[in-house]
Amino acid sequence: MKNCLIVVNTDKAQSEMLGIETANFLKTRGVGYTFLDFNGNAQDCDWKSFDFVITLGGDGTVLFAARGAAEYSIPVFPVNLGEFGFIAGVQPDEWQKSLELFLQGKLNTVRRTMLCAEILRDQKSIAKYVALNDIVVSAKSAAQTIAMDISVNETPLGRVKADGAIVSSPTGSTAYSASAGGPIVGPDLDALVLTPLNPFSLGARPIVFSSRALLKARLIPSRNRDAILTVDGQKPIDLKDNDIIQIKKSEHDAILAGTSVEKFYNALHNKLNWSGGPNGGSNA
Repeated sequence: MKNCLIVVNTDKAQSEMLGIETANFLKTRGVGYTFLDFNGNAQDCDWKSFDFVITLGGDGTVLFAARGAAEYSIPVFPVNLGEFGFIAGVQPDEWQKSLELFLQGKLNTVRRTMLCAEILRDQKSIAKYVALNDIVVSAKSAAQTIAMDISVNETPLGRVKADGAIVSSPTGSTAYSASAGGPIVGPDLDALVLTPLNPFSLGARPIVFSSRALLKARLIPSRNRDAILTVDGQKPIDLKDNDIIQIKKSEHDAILAGTSVEKFYNALHNKLNWSGGPNGGSNA
């Protein structure tokens, strides 16, 4: 652990201040560092040059870092300066102790399933993307719908007319998918979740698939209905009629330090107010 990338969320003043403290902490332990500013948009970075990444922000900052680091099996140490902290498991008041343990190889790390999306156009692959949370195919403009033929492992599921569809990992099941009515899936499970966005049919329900599944969505031609693919809510890509989007589990996992299933469920209870029943689940 000799070279670190510190990703600073420039939208948070606390992130910049903590970045300086973190750099000084690393310097006293003989660890080199490089700063990278993150403003919510994808940026280019030579990820393979680093042994680990520290993110100073919310879950969105972790998503950005995980997409770049996963291919090279680089662990991400995520300090939570955001609202929820489902992915960023290290709290601001414990970062020094946790980082010391991490540098000594004594801090727990977990692997999280990532997604791989490939766009096929005229039977040719034109682009591939990875995501930690979700891949979304949707209408480019609000208050518009698109139609898609959806299949799993080459077996047709049917034609869906909706605002779009979300394919999420277990990690991403608490994000956009949950707000669209999808199920919350434990982050230690291996699965893919398909959640239609405001479908016209009441029969178009969310489905949980095995992580071995290959999902495909073909865009049905429609006048004045532009569509986009969005990666982790951060990276939009324009689509064309008859494009086929293939989504499967990525061959690379995200490696997160200081994160655990227990912290996930604590965030679920404390941040999303999941209680299981009236009065916080009390039997009184």
